[in-house]
Amino acid sequence: MKKKIEESVATGRRKTAVASVRLRRGGNGKVDINHKSLEDYFPLPFQRDVATSPIVKVRPDGQYDLLIRVKGGGLQAQAEAVRLGVARALVIEDEVLRSELKKLGYLTRDPRKKERKKYGRAGARKSFQFSKR
Repeated sequence: MKKKIEESVATGRRKTAVASVRLRRGGNGKVDINHKSLEDYFPLPFQRDVATSPIVKVRPDGQYDLLIRVKGGGLQAQAEAVRLGVARALVIEDEVLRSELKKLGYLTRDPRKKERKKYGRAGARKSFQFSKR
């Protein structure tokens, strides 16, 4: 019989990036993002720091494995979507962490998105060139 793995599943979003995070208890700190390692997927150190900051701040002992699927947006938006997903998964795992993560700002969804283009305009707000004569 196959052993059932306990995991918490959460979603994080930022602009058009969507991250699905599976937090598995009893691991050794392995992070898998779209079948790649953390270092391969996020080449810049500050992007790696952003993505893993909730787990480093509240559970630095590395007892969780992260299995992450992320798509859309750019790398920075994806890193921030992963951060929100990891924080939400930690709260599902242990409700006591909610106040600490909220105080650090990791449970706040950034609502800013690209504004849509309007008709009669060149962009969302930009007008077409005006000619007086």
